[in-house]
Amino acid sequence: MSLQSASPIMADLPTFETPQAWYGDDMAARSDWLFHLSEEDRAELRRALEVARQSALPLPLLARDHFPLDRLARRLATLRRDTLAGRGFCLLRGVPVEQYTAWESAAAFWGVGLYLGEAVSQNGKGHVLGHVANLGLDYADPEVRGYQTTSLLNYHTDASDLVALLCLRTPQSGGLSYIASSTTVWNEAVRRRPDLARVLMEPFYYTRWGELGEDRQPFYGMPVFQPCNRHIVATYVQSAIRKAQRLPGVPRLTPQQEEALHLVDSLTASPSTHLGMEFRPGDIQILCNHWIMHSRTSYIDWPEAARRRHLLRLWLACDDGPVLPANFIEDMQGATQSGRPNGIHVPGVPLSAPLEPC
Repeated sequence: MSLQSASPIMADLPTFETPQAWYGDDMAARSDWLFHLSEEDRAELRRALEVARQSALPLPLLARDHFPLDRLARRLATLRRDTLAGRGFCLLRGVPVEQYTAWESAAAFWGVGLYLGEAVSQNGKGHVLGHVANLGLDYADPEVRGYQTTSLLNYHTDASDLVALLCLRTPQSGGLSYIASSTTVWNEAVRRRPDLARVLMEPFYYTRWGELGEDRQPFYGMPVFQPCNRHIVATYVQSAIRKAQRLPGVPRLTPQQEEALHLVDSLTASPSTHLGMEFRPGDIQILCNHWIMHSRTSYIDWPEAARRRHLLRLWLACDDGPVLPANFIEDMQGATQSGRPNGIHVPGVPLSAPLEPC
């Protein structure tokens, strides 16, 4: 269902009626994005875990040969195709994490990720297996990222082709996941405020959170929306834009840019636009960052450390991912060997996959 247009004037800007353009109220009435693991799938995961265990390799060195899947591999290929070239997201339900040790949960998630893409570093510590958990940090700190806190996370994209989350434990309350089609946000911006849509095609400046790659400045410029190969590609992290304003050399946000950011937030906040998901333990959410903006509500955690909210995260590069503007590589974060966005790569920092938040 389309939002009501607030302006009768259409600009000479393109809109995109691609599979990536959808509305939350339409998706909420469908279930083709939700997949359930069968008992056969879970048994196959268990067998693959035993092969991985016998290899005695650390997670970053495990390859598909060390985590063999057959039937489930074919299902993951379908999910991958839907996410990269279709609606841009899916939810896989039923990983038996309540029966797994910490290593088994991490290894099962890593093994699934092997069939989706190449894991890239998510932070300056070289973590290819990330942990979304409250570390008691202050989100107001310029170098603290939202996943380390219980704070509300506004709609944003991550620095990889795909982002996958495995829910291990849920909080006492809150922490709901919301996603929105960035293509739909663009289309509605053009229909409502074409003047601001043009502003969103100009560079906004983002902090690098102090996680600097080789020859990189502490900030970089990137448009929120860029047309590319008959799609509209999105990059959006408003917290990084706001924190970059504290850095010397970063141009100040103009009144028009402030208004454009508010427009993005108002469009993603619309119940017609976004789709909500309440994670259950064992859920794997898979999103394409180029087509999907995602957010999380704030949450209240359990007082007992063993019960606190905990998600595992993978950032994945896909060698057959969508064509991207050159600045995704040149200005943002560099490239993998296959030429895809390389996450947060700091030279000299080895890749690691910690089993606990750190």
